[in-house]
Amino acid sequence: MSTTNATPTTDTLDWPGTLIGTEWLAEHLGHPALRIIDMRGYVKTMLLEGGKQEAQYLGAREEYDAGHIPGAVYVDWTQDIINPDDPVPAQLATPEAFAALMNQLGIGDDSYVVVYDHKGMQFATRMWWALGYYGHGNTAVLDGGWNKWSAEGRPTSTGVPTYPAATFTPQAGRQGRVTAQEVLEHSELGDAIIVDARDREQYTGAIARGAQGGHIPGAILVPNAQLFTPTGTWKSDEELRQIMAEAGLDEQPDRPVVAYCNGGVAATTVLFALDRLGRPGRNYDGSWNEWGNDPNLPARQGEEP
Repeated sequence: MSTTNATPTTDTLDWPGTLIGTEWLAEHLGHPALRIIDMRGYVKTMLLEGGKQEAQYLGAREEYDAGHIPGAVYVDWTQDIINPDDPVPAQLATPEAFAALMNQLGIGDDSYVVVYDHKGMQFATRMWWALGYYGHGNTAVLDGGWNKWSAEGRPTSTGVPTYPAATFTPQAGRQGRVTAQEVLEHSELGDAIIVDARDREQYTGAIARGAQGGHIPGAILVPNAQLFTPTGTWKSDEELRQIMAEAGLDEQPDRPVVAYCNGGVAATTVLFALDRLGRPGRNYDGSWNEWGNDPNLPARQGEEP
Protein backbone atom coordinates (compact mmCIF):
# COMPACT_ATOMS: atom_id res chain seq x y z
CA MET A 1 0.00 0.00 0.00
CA SER A 2 1.36 3.40 -0.94
CA THR A 3 0.79 6.44 1.22
CA THR A 4 0.21 9.98 0.06
CA ASN A 5 1.42 12.49 2.63
CA ALA A 6 -0.52 15.45 1.29
CA THR A 7 -2.48 17.29 3.95
CA PRO A 8 -5.91 18.81 3.43
CA THR A 9 -5.68 22.16 1.74
CA THR A 10 -7.82 24.94 0.42
CA ASP A 11 -5.43 25.57 -2.47
CA THR A 12 -7.43 26.34 -5.55
CA LEU A 13 -7.15 24.81 -9.00
CA ASP A 14 -7.89 26.25 -12.41
CA TRP A 15 -11.00 24.12 -12.32
CA PRO A 16 -12.41 23.58 -15.84
CA GLY A 17 -15.93 22.59 -14.77
CA THR A 18 -17.79 19.30 -14.69
CA LEU A 19 -16.05 17.66 -17.67
CA ILE A 20 -12.27 17.54 -17.87
CA GLY A 21 -9.83 16.09 -20.35
CA THR A 22 -6.98 13.66 -19.86
CA GLU A 23 -4.40 16.36 -20.60
CA TRP A 24 -5.67 18.57 -17.79
CA LEU A 25 -5.66 15.69 -15.32
CA ALA A 26 -2.16 14.59 -16.32
CA GLU A 27 -0.89 18.12 -15.71
CA HIS A 28 -2.45 18.28 -12.23
CA LEU A 29 -1.66 14.81 -10.85
CA GLY A 30 -0.39 15.08 -7.31
CA HIS A 31 -1.99 18.44 -6.56
CA PRO A 32 -2.74 18.39 -2.81
CA ALA A 33 -6.34 19.53 -3.25
CA LEU A 34 -7.13 16.95 -5.93
CA ARG A 35 -8.76 13.58 -5.30
CA ILE A 36 -9.42 11.01 -8.02
CA ILE A 37 -12.04 8.27 -7.79
CA ASP A 38 -12.00 5.11 -9.91
CA MET A 39 -15.60 3.95 -10.40
CA ARG A 40 -15.14 1.13 -12.89
CA GLY A 41 -17.92 -1.45 -12.85
CA TYR A 42 -20.48 -3.29 -14.93
CA VAL A 43 -24.13 -4.06 -15.47
CA LYS A 44 -24.15 -7.47 -17.10
CA THR A 45 -27.48 -8.47 -18.64
CA MET A 46 -28.94 -11.76 -19.78
CA LEU A 47 -31.98 -12.09 -22.04
CA LEU A 48 -34.43 -14.71 -20.82
CA GLU A 49 -37.50 -16.27 -22.41
CA GLY A 50 -40.51 -14.12 -23.12
CA GLY A 51 -38.56 -10.89 -23.54
CA LYS A 52 -37.48 -10.80 -19.91
CA GLN A 53 -34.07 -9.45 -18.98
CA GLU A 54 -31.98 -10.16 -15.92
CA ALA A 55 -29.19 -7.89 -14.71
CA GLN A 56 -26.15 -8.41 -12.49
CA TYR A 57 -24.45 -5.43 -10.83
CA LEU A 58 -20.68 -5.77 -10.51
CA GLY A 59 -17.73 -3.71 -9.36
CA ALA A 60 -14.31 -4.00 -10.99
CA ARG A 61 -11.87 -3.84 -8.09
CA GLU A 62 -9.60 -6.36 -9.77
CA GLU A 63 -9.16 -4.02 -12.73
CA TYR A 64 -8.28 -1.17 -10.38
CA ASP A 65 -5.70 -3.38 -8.68
CA ALA A 66 -4.18 -4.25 -12.04
CA GLY A 67 -3.67 -0.58 -12.89
CA HIS A 68 -5.27 2.80 -12.33
CA ILE A 69 -4.58 6.51 -12.58
CA PRO A 70 -1.91 7.46 -10.01
CA GLY A 71 -3.46 8.70 -6.80
CA ALA A 72 -6.90 7.28 -7.54
CA VAL A 73 -8.92 5.52 -4.86
CA TYR A 74 -11.47 2.85 -5.75
CA VAL A 75 -15.19 3.06 -4.97
CA ASP A 76 -17.42 0.07 -5.72
CA TRP A 77 -20.75 1.42 -6.95
CA THR A 78 -22.51 -1.82 -5.93
CA GLN A 79 -21.34 -1.78 -2.30
CA ASP A 80 -19.62 1.37 -1.11
CA ILE A 81 -22.19 4.09 -1.82
CA ILE A 82 -25.43 2.16 -1.39
CA ASN A 83 -27.94 1.75 1.41
CA PRO A 84 -27.88 -1.97 2.28
CA ASP A 85 -31.13 -1.62 4.22
CA ASP A 86 -33.11 -0.41 1.21
CA PRO A 87 -35.02 -3.24 -0.52
CA VAL A 88 -34.45 -1.59 -3.92
CA PRO A 89 -31.00 -2.42 -5.30
CA ALA A 90 -28.18 0.14 -5.39
CA GLN A 91 -30.00 3.00 -3.68
CA LEU A 92 -27.85 5.89 -2.52
CA ALA A 93 -26.19 5.57 0.89
CA THR A 94 -27.47 7.57 3.83
CA PRO A 95 -25.76 10.93 4.45
CA GLU A 96 -23.96 9.50 7.47
CA ALA A 97 -22.60 6.48 5.60
CA PHE A 98 -21.67 8.52 2.54
CA ALA A 99 -19.85 11.13 4.62
CA ALA A 100 -17.98 8.41 6.54
CA LEU A 101 -16.69 6.94 3.28
CA MET A 102 -15.63 10.32 1.92
CA ASN A 103 -13.86 11.14 5.20
CA GLN A 104 -12.02 7.83 5.04
CA LEU A 105 -10.94 8.45 1.44
CA GLY A 106 -9.61 11.91 2.27
CA ILE A 107 -12.34 13.73 0.35
CA GLY A 108 -13.39 16.81 2.25
CA ASP A 109 -15.49 19.87 1.69
CA ASP A 110 -12.61 21.69 -0.01
CA SER A 111 -11.47 18.82 -2.23
CA TYR A 112 -11.58 18.91 -6.00
CA VAL A 113 -12.78 15.51 -7.22
CA VAL A 114 -12.29 13.86 -10.61
CA VAL A 115 -14.25 10.67 -11.23
CA TYR A 116 -13.68 8.14 -13.97
CA ASP A 117 -14.91 4.73 -15.06
CA HIS A 118 -14.03 2.88 -18.23
CA LYS A 119 -15.23 5.67 -20.52
CA GLY A 120 -16.49 8.41 -18.19
CA MET A 121 -20.11 7.34 -18.46
CA GLN A 122 -22.78 6.16 -16.04
CA PHE A 123 -20.70 5.02 -13.09
CA ALA A 124 -18.64 8.20 -13.12
CA THR A 125 -21.76 10.34 -13.40
CA ARG A 126 -23.36 8.31 -10.61
CA MET A 127 -20.62 9.51 -8.25
CA TRP A 128 -20.81 13.03 -9.71
CA TRP A 129 -24.53 13.02 -8.93
CA ALA A 130 -24.07 11.51 -5.46
CA LEU A 131 -21.48 14.09 -4.48
CA GLY A 132 -23.67 16.86 -5.87
CA TYR A 133 -26.71 15.51 -4.05
CA TYR A 134 -24.80 15.76 -0.79
CA GLY A 135 -23.68 19.28 -1.52
CA HIS A 136 -20.17 18.89 -2.87
CA GLY A 137 -19.54 21.39 -5.65
CA ASN A 138 -16.21 20.77 -7.35
CA THR A 139 -16.71 17.37 -8.97
CA ALA A 140 -15.85 16.53 -12.56
CA VAL A 141 -16.03 13.51 -14.86
CA LEU A 142 -12.95 12.48 -16.84
CA ASP A 143 -13.92 12.56 -20.52
CA GLY A 144 -13.19 9.19 -22.10
CA GLY A 145 -12.28 7.71 -18.73
CA TRP A 146 -9.76 4.96 -18.19
CA ASN A 147 -9.97 3.75 -21.78
CA LYS A 148 -8.81 7.08 -23.17
CA TRP A 149 -6.22 7.60 -20.44
CA SER A 150 -4.58 4.21 -20.98
CA ALA A 151 -4.84 4.39 -24.80
CA GLU A 152 -2.84 7.62 -24.67
CA GLY A 153 -0.07 5.90 -22.75
CA ARG A 154 -0.44 8.11 -19.69
CA PRO A 155 1.03 7.03 -16.33
CA THR A 156 -0.62 4.28 -14.33
CA SER A 157 -0.09 2.79 -10.90
CA THR A 158 -0.87 -0.36 -8.94
CA GLY A 159 -0.31 1.26 -5.56
CA VAL A 160 -3.27 1.99 -3.32
CA PRO A 161 -2.97 5.53 -1.93
CA THR A 162 -4.08 6.60 1.49
CA TYR A 163 -4.87 10.16 2.45
CA PRO A 164 -5.32 11.92 5.78
CA ALA A 165 -8.88 11.76 7.01
CA ALA A 166 -10.95 14.68 5.81
CA THR A 167 -14.21 16.33 6.83
CA PHE A 168 -17.07 15.89 4.40
CA THR A 169 -20.26 17.67 5.44
CA PRO A 170 -23.39 16.30 3.75
CA GLN A 171 -25.97 18.95 2.98
CA ALA A 172 -28.66 19.69 0.44
CA GLY A 173 -26.98 20.14 -2.93
CA ARG A 174 -27.62 21.08 -6.52
CA GLN A 175 -28.61 17.55 -7.55
CA GLY A 176 -32.06 16.31 -6.55
CA ARG A 177 -33.68 12.97 -5.80
CA VAL A 178 -37.34 11.95 -5.96
CA THR A 179 -39.45 9.08 -4.68
CA ALA A 180 -41.86 6.82 -6.55
CA GLN A 181 -44.81 8.70 -5.06
CA GLU A 182 -43.46 12.02 -6.28
CA VAL A 183 -42.90 10.60 -9.77
CA LEU A 184 -46.42 9.17 -9.79
CA GLU A 185 -47.82 12.60 -8.94
CA HIS A 186 -45.75 14.21 -11.71
CA SER A 187 -46.97 11.56 -14.14
CA GLU A 188 -50.61 12.11 -13.25
CA LEU A 189 -50.42 15.90 -13.18
CA GLY A 190 -48.10 16.30 -16.16
CA ASP A 191 -46.26 19.07 -14.33
CA ALA A 192 -42.74 17.75 -14.95
CA ILE A 193 -40.73 16.31 -17.81
CA ILE A 194 -39.98 12.67 -17.03
CA VAL A 195 -37.02 11.33 -19.01
CA ASP A 196 -36.41 7.62 -19.56
CA ALA A 197 -32.67 7.02 -20.11
CA ARG A 198 -32.96 3.34 -21.08
CA ASP A 199 -32.91 1.90 -24.59
CA ARG A 200 -36.00 1.88 -26.79
CA GLU A 201 -36.71 -1.84 -26.33
CA GLN A 202 -37.02 -1.40 -22.60
CA TYR A 203 -38.99 1.82 -22.96
CA THR A 204 -41.59 0.18 -25.21
CA GLY A 205 -41.76 -3.01 -23.16
CA ALA A 206 -40.32 -5.25 -25.87
CA ILE A 207 -37.72 -6.18 -23.23
CA ALA A 208 -38.79 -6.17 -19.60
CA ARG A 209 -36.48 -6.01 -16.62
CA GLY A 210 -38.87 -6.50 -13.75
CA ALA A 211 -42.37 -7.88 -13.28
CA GLN A 212 -43.77 -5.53 -15.91
CA GLY A 213 -42.28 -3.83 -18.93
CA GLY A 214 -42.86 -0.46 -20.51
CA HIS A 215 -42.29 3.03 -19.17
CA ILE A 216 -43.71 5.54 -16.75
CA PRO A 217 -46.77 7.14 -18.39
CA GLY A 218 -45.84 10.45 -19.99
CA ALA A 219 -42.09 9.79 -20.01
CA ILE A 220 -40.05 10.82 -23.03
CA LEU A 221 -37.15 8.71 -24.27
CA VAL A 222 -33.54 9.92 -24.26
CA PRO A 223 -31.38 6.77 -24.50
CA ASN A 224 -28.20 7.57 -22.65
CA ALA A 225 -26.07 5.83 -25.30
CA GLN A 226 -26.73 8.67 -27.74
CA LEU A 227 -24.99 11.18 -25.47
CA PHE A 228 -21.56 9.78 -26.39
CA THR A 229 -19.36 9.63 -29.46
CA PRO A 230 -18.38 6.26 -30.99
CA THR A 231 -15.05 6.48 -29.14
CA GLY A 232 -16.78 6.90 -25.77
CA THR A 233 -16.18 10.59 -25.14
CA TRP A 234 -19.02 12.99 -24.44
CA LYS A 235 -20.63 14.76 -27.36
CA SER A 236 -20.24 18.52 -27.50
CA ASP A 237 -22.62 20.78 -25.62
CA GLU A 238 -24.09 21.84 -28.95
CA GLU A 239 -24.81 18.22 -29.88
CA LEU A 240 -26.27 17.51 -26.45
CA ARG A 241 -28.51 20.57 -26.76
CA GLN A 242 -29.78 19.29 -30.10
CA ILE A 243 -30.50 15.84 -28.65
CA MET A 244 -32.50 17.33 -25.80
CA ALA A 245 -34.37 19.65 -28.15
CA GLU A 246 -35.32 16.79 -30.48
CA ALA A 247 -36.60 14.82 -27.49
CA GLY A 248 -38.91 17.71 -26.61
CA LEU A 249 -37.27 19.26 -23.58
CA ASP A 250 -37.15 22.71 -25.19
CA GLU A 251 -40.92 22.71 -25.55
CA GLN A 252 -41.35 22.99 -21.77
CA PRO A 253 -38.35 25.01 -20.57
CA ASP A 254 -39.86 25.94 -17.22
CA ARG A 255 -40.93 22.49 -16.10
CA PRO A 256 -38.74 20.49 -13.70
CA VAL A 257 -36.98 17.42 -15.07
CA VAL A 258 -36.93 13.95 -13.55
CA ALA A 259 -34.74 11.22 -15.04
CA TYR A 260 -34.86 7.48 -14.47
CA CYS A 261 -33.46 4.24 -15.88
CA ASN A 262 -33.36 0.79 -14.30
CA GLY A 263 -31.35 1.55 -11.19
CA GLY A 264 -30.84 5.30 -11.00
CA VAL A 265 -27.37 5.06 -12.54
CA ALA A 266 -27.69 5.56 -16.31
CA ALA A 267 -30.19 8.32 -15.51
CA THR A 268 -27.34 10.36 -14.09
CA THR A 269 -25.78 10.65 -17.56
CA VAL A 270 -28.89 12.52 -18.71
CA LEU A 271 -28.74 14.68 -15.59
CA PHE A 272 -25.06 15.37 -16.22
CA ALA A 273 -25.76 16.42 -19.82
CA LEU A 274 -28.65 18.65 -18.75
CA ASP A 275 -26.57 20.21 -15.99
CA ARG A 276 -23.92 21.10 -18.55
CA LEU A 277 -26.65 22.86 -20.49
CA GLY A 278 -27.75 24.82 -17.43
CA ARG A 279 -30.83 22.79 -16.65
CA PRO A 280 -30.43 20.69 -13.50
CA GLY A 281 -32.84 17.85 -12.83
CA ARG A 282 -33.65 15.22 -10.25
CA ASN A 283 -32.94 11.50 -10.18
CA TYR A 284 -35.64 8.91 -9.53
CA ASP A 285 -33.18 6.65 -7.76
CA GLY A 286 -35.55 3.69 -7.46
CA SER A 287 -36.18 3.78 -11.22
CA TRP A 288 -37.53 0.69 -12.96
CA ASN A 289 -36.08 -1.65 -10.32
CA GLU A 290 -38.75 -0.23 -8.04
CA TRP A 291 -41.43 0.96 -10.45
CA GLY A 292 -41.49 -2.12 -12.67
CA ASN A 293 -41.88 -4.46 -9.71
CA ASP A 294 -44.71 -2.60 -8.00
CA PRO A 295 -48.12 -3.71 -9.34
CA ASN A 296 -49.68 -0.55 -7.93
CA LEU A 297 -47.64 1.69 -10.24
CA PRO A 298 -48.81 2.13 -13.85
CA ALA A 299 -46.70 1.20 -16.87
CA ARG A 300 -47.35 2.14 -20.48
CA GLN A 301 -46.41 -0.17 -23.34
CA GLY A 302 -45.21 1.02 -26.74
CA GLU A 303 -44.61 4.65 -27.65
CA GLU A 304 -46.26 7.68 -26.11
CA PRO A 305 -49.37 8.83 -28.03
